[in-house]
Amino acid sequence: MGFLGQIMAQFAITNPLHPDIWPSIRKFEIETIRMTLNLLHGDKDSCGAMTSGGTESILLSVKAYRDRARALYGITEPEMVVPVTAHAAFEKGAQYFGVKFIRIPVDSSYRVDVNLLRKAVNRNTIMIVGSAPQYPHGMIDPFEELAKIAKEHKVPLHADCCLGGFILPFWKKLGKNVPDFDFSVDGITSISIDTHKYGYAPKGTSLILFRNTEYRKFMYYTTTEWPGGIYCTATMAGSRPGALIAACWASLVSLGEKGYMDIAEQIWTTTQQIKQGIQNIEGLELMGDSKSTVVAFTSKKLNMFALSDRMSKKGWNLNPIMYPPGLHVCVTRLTIESTDQLLNNLREAYQETLNDPTVDKNGMAPIYGLASALPDKEFAGNLVGSYLDAILKA
Repeated sequence: MGFLGQIMAQFAITNPLHPDIWPSIRKFEIETIRMTLNLLHGDKDSCGAMTSGGTESILLSVKAYRDRARALYGITEPEMVVPVTAHAAFEKGAQYFGVKFIRIPVDSSYRVDVNLLRKAVNRNTIMIVGSAPQYPHGMIDPFEELAKIAKEHKVPLHADCCLGGFILPFWKKLGKNVPDFDFSVDGITSISIDTHKYGYAPKGTSLILFRNTEYRKFMYYTTTEWPGGIYCTATMAGSRPGALIAACWASLVSLGEKGYMDIAEQIWTTTQQIKQGIQNIEGLELMGDSKSTVVAFTSKKLNMFALSDRMSKKGWNLNPIMYPPGLHVCVTRLTIESTDQLLNNLREAYQETLNDPTVDKNGMAPIYGLASALPDKEFAGNLVGSYLDAILKA
């Protein structure tokens, strides 16, 4: 971070809203876009833009496809067909932009049920979504099958690669068994990918990529009727921090392909060790055969949220997941040196929870347990809104 901090300090006052004043920031941005497109099998027509994070990248895909459907096909009641495991930002985009959100369940492999998805596509569908991987279980949706449906109905297909976009391509280069998920799949028309995760850039950087400019142009905002002059932005923000763009570019070029490959190899090895270690703990079982850095697991013998609280007391922050209840580990560089400790602590915590299933009233187990059990989801949403009120109280 010392190196990236120096870069950010050097470009602290820059703003890409004014490329005539800060041409170097424009250069950093377009080179970052092109490097990422090359990684994901884009061609000379592929294009994109940098955003503030995965949520903005996803929101822009929804905005672009809503406006495209309205302009080209006169669709005024747009719908989007989305796996239930896709990132919550897609539902946020549906709320923001007035798109009906159609949730599709997953099959026994925790990947989207393709047959149910096919039945949900209709003349109002503006986009189909798949994940590489999805956050809860780390599964990569079957993009070859999704692409066939998308092409058959002439509907855009978005691949959300925010979590895996900067590690799965390197695993494929290393010869690992990873399904296709990028522009190499004919039918995928856009990709969201975070540089701030496995790209090791600072928080606040991501990309939204399109197969060509005919899709991207519907993302733009322009006005020629403002007294302040002609105004246009490619993404949601006006002014943006050029320092983050510069640091993102610096992260990519300083690590280079070899750097990313070396880290990816280590993370692959660690991920396989953790999967095997969890399987060796009697009573725990993996949730699907993940081909990503996310390893999800569950148990039929105890409260998984109580297990999460016990792991928290041992210094581990494992992510709770719901429907069904489970936990997941997201393997990063920091996990590499502590794999044995993680598995030993998990084994201990499992046995402790089995021996004493009492739920810690001050932990997260009561909250997640309540949220999972409440039949009235609107009431649950209101509770979460109260939480936001509390943390924003000034």
